[in-house]
Amino acid sequence: QVQLVESGGGSVQAGGSLNLSCAASPRFYSHVSLAWFRQAPGMGREAVAAIYTGDGTTYYPDSVKGRFTVSRDKDKNTVDLLMNSLKPEDTAMYYCAVSIPAFDIGKLPINYNYWGQGTQVTVSS
Repeated sequence: QVQLVESGGGSVQAGGSLNLSCAASPRFYSHVSLAWFRQAPGMGREAVAAIYTGDGTTYYPDSVKGRFTVSRDKDKNTVDLLMNSLKPEDTAMYYCAVSIPAFDIGKLPINYNYWGQGTQVTVSS
């Protein structure tokens, strides 16, 4: 059974930065798609970053492009999300997700079969 544990959430002022980290177990031996999603109250779950281990392809929606960066540490089996220039509209619960096996990068919640419990990010103006 895959387990994903997020950390690094918190409260920050607009313009600040946070780094979220997701530790996965067990180690992945096949190509996977790793993603960070967020969900604000009353809203659907949306992908804010994804990376496909097969070729390193990454995905960012326009709302975070240039501000968020996803990275994977193969040795530590972690996936991080560095969030810069945070805005109040980035406030949400952030979830780590993995699609196993994967043959391409996933951009939708339905593409993912394992999820973490989430970590709260609050950005104040």
